[in-house]
Amino acid sequence: MTLARSCRLIGISRQAMYQELARKRQKSTALSPVLDWVYTIRRDLPRLGGRKLYHLLQPELQRQQIKLGRDGLFTLLRQHRLLIMPARQYRKTTHSKHWMRKYPNLYQGMAIDRPEQAYVSDITYLESREGVHYLSLVTDAYSRKIVGHHVSDDLSAKSVVKALDQMLIERQSRERAIHHSDRGLQYCSELYQSRLASQGITPSMTTGYDCYQNALAERINGILKNEFLIHQYKDKEELEQVVKESIDAYNHKRPHSSLGMLTPASVHEKAN
Repeated sequence: MTLARSCRLIGISRQAMYQELARKRQKSTALSPVLDWVYTIRRDLPRLGGRKLYHLLQPELQRQQIKLGRDGLFTLLRQHRLLIMPARQYRKTTHSKHWMRKYPNLYQGMAIDRPEQAYVSDITYLESREGVHYLSLVTDAYSRKIVGHHVSDDLSAKSVVKALDQMLIERQSRERAIHHSDRGLQYCSELYQSRLASQGITPSMTTGYDCYQNALAERINGILKNEFLIHQYKDKEELEQVVKESIDAYNHKRPHSSLGMLTPASVHEKAN
């Protein structure tokens, strides 16, 4: 079908059609730098969502005087298949039916107004071609900064406590604090509890297996697994390196809406 016939069918002139095509080309050219910036940001934050992308793009959009609203960015991302797919489901790593002592939930309703006042911990599974591995995390509840992590091949207390040890080494405050976790046997173990007690840190645990009572720790797991650790890695050594780089990017580059679109590291350091 010729262009002239197409124009007659939709009731516009050829001149109007040419003008519309020129307008679309001009808009596409104007937004080309935006796609470049998106690709640059996603090199470090590969599954960062549209809202946070829009926040990080603001300085460049203003500097280049490009008018692009949030809806416009979502349209652009959709056109180029850059929207993020929904999160995947996780494998359960908590075994809370055991004989060891469990502790009450002191974290729920707690007023947290500074770093190193409360920590949340959790374990999630990761995979490489060698098999299944486990990532233990300790996160500061105020700043959302990941302050301890360890990748292991098992769920033993001696593996999980290494993430706690990393946090304790970096901890500056000597005021009393809360450590919140689920009721997993690793957290209830004598090894883990003695390490907390030696530093004056009080244990707090969820009531039964209720992930909503440890929602922040679960959320951090989800961010790492769905925005950073999105490939299958060759072996544990490669996975450990990617985890380290991902946590660094999460702490220093990824803005949090709950932190006023600041990064965890900036909030942590500013408050200290």
